[in-house]
Amino acid sequence: MQNPSTSNPKPRHKQPQPPNTPTNHKKYKLHTENIYLIRKQYITNGIERIINRKKRQTPPIEPKVTKEVQAHIIAIACSEPPKGKARWTMQMIADKIVLEGVVDGISDTTV
Repeated sequence: MQNPSTSNPKPRHKQPQPPNTPTNHKKYKLHTENIYLIRKQYITNGIERIINRKKRQTPPIEPKVTKEVQAHIIAIACSEPPKGKARWTMQMIADKIVLEGVVDGISDTTV
């Protein structure tokens, strides 16, 4: 039997650690908070989670303003304004697009 004080313990295998935060945030042009979050993900989930993004649970929402809607907006904006008006307002364009049935509803901010 060996004396416990003279026996060599088995070497422990350490998880590889990401680069040191304080010295590398300027090198990689990242905020220290981003470095912290990346380190945390690396330690808890491994390198695969950092490299490969998580797949979305829900599909992305299609934009209301497509190229066709943009074409209608431009056509209305370039046409003569209604009688008594000097020019088209965003709200008037939005209302006209809805009246023409191009979209179900749209705000003047979106126009």
